[in-house]
Amino acid sequence: MDRLVITGGKRLSGSVKVSPAKNAVLPVITATLLAKTPCLLEEVPALADVETICSVIEYLGAEVVKEGPGLKIYVPDIRQTEAPYDFVRRMRASFLVMGPLLARTGRARIALPGGCAIGSRPIDLHLKGFCLLGAEIIQGHGYIEARARKLIGSRIYLDFPSVGATENLIMAASLARGKTVIENAAEEPEVVDLANFLNAMGASVKGAGTKVIRIEGVSELYGAIYNVIPDRIEAGTFMIAAAISGGEVTVENVICDHIAPVLAKLQEAGVNVVRGDTWAKVVAPEKVKPADIKTMPYPGFPTDMQPQFMALMSVSRGGASVITETVFENRFMHVNELKRMGAKIKVSGRTAIVQGVKQLTGARVKCTDLRAGAALVLAGLAARGETEISNLQHIDRGYESLVDKIKSLGADIKRARGA
Repeated sequence: MDRLVITGGKRLSGSVKVSPAKNAVLPVITATLLAKTPCLLEEVPALADVETICSVIEYLGAEVVKEGPGLKIYVPDIRQTEAPYDFVRRMRASFLVMGPLLARTGRARIALPGGCAIGSRPIDLHLKGFCLLGAEIIQGHGYIEARARKLIGSRIYLDFPSVGATENLIMAASLARGKTVIENAAEEPEVVDLANFLNAMGASVKGAGTKVIRIEGVSELYGAIYNVIPDRIEAGTFMIAAAISGGEVTVENVICDHIAPVLAKLQEAGVNVVRGDTWAKVVAPEKVKPADIKTMPYPGFPTDMQPQFMALMSVSRGGASVITETVFENRFMHVNELKRMGAKIKVSGRTAIVQGVKQLTGARVKCTDLRAGAALVLAGLAARGETEISNLQHIDRGYESLVDKIKSLGADIKRARGA
């Protein structure tokens, strides 16, 4: 029943370091199931989702040991081939163990996944790909089971460039016999990072980051030492925090090319952004200008930054912003919470029209999903008075030390116990 209490109106300044990417480290952790020798991930963010995926692979047979800021993971044998509902309901990414389990043992049984309720995210593309690799799929009683004596390389076309399906199929194909070609693959940096990790383990994955990925199956994979990429969504969130608070913040440990659409839209909104090799400095304008966005698969504007950008547009001046969500059909759940703080937003289908207001006001609001929670934190920074945010389990899933990091920039924010 923890809640965040934010007293808005503080101008953020200083520098903040971005943590390793949540959406990269989760598939990398599941990929360690493919290796019989130890892997060392040199820096891993302290997140609820990381704890969950580690619990999943430990149940399956992995030994997970904390080593400084990182994790040493050793999976000499797979003891279980089933990921139970209790784990998978907490986090959708748990479904990513199916590919490694199927590749290494020829069998996997996974509960139907859970996660944020931001829309339909069907797993049919995963299953279609596994079938093409030679697996038999059995569904029933809330579980999906896949069996294969040996996966065989195949040509797979994804009807939609699903990140999860691309990652699951890359992992499965890495130990398949022969060559696999994935067409219309997801191009996200997190997919590239997974491919780089697999290649460090001895896999042969080429073309990651393009629409066509080619995997030549190998007989075995071995442990590797690896560092995952910085979290581009966390980086974008802190950049918007600087802009919405009227501040000046240097965001460190960021790959700017990974968030090019976000930087472009910030600049369109009048925000000054100076890019370096591993950093970006964000200086807020006197008045934020309206800007339209349309979420798209990478390299388009990321859906995971849409709620945060909507918070920023809520205090823009000089017109309305049109925000179109094309990835998830139910990703406007934060709208009603922002409206409780005085935002003027009208929603029609997958489009929201945001008329900026001079001042948001503090209110009691609740997180509806991970990125919605981040948007409410940003709105609280800009609001007059006190904002209380509940349902913090969503924020804990994806932002490491968020309160400490924002507080270090001068925000008046604290985590309080109780209702």
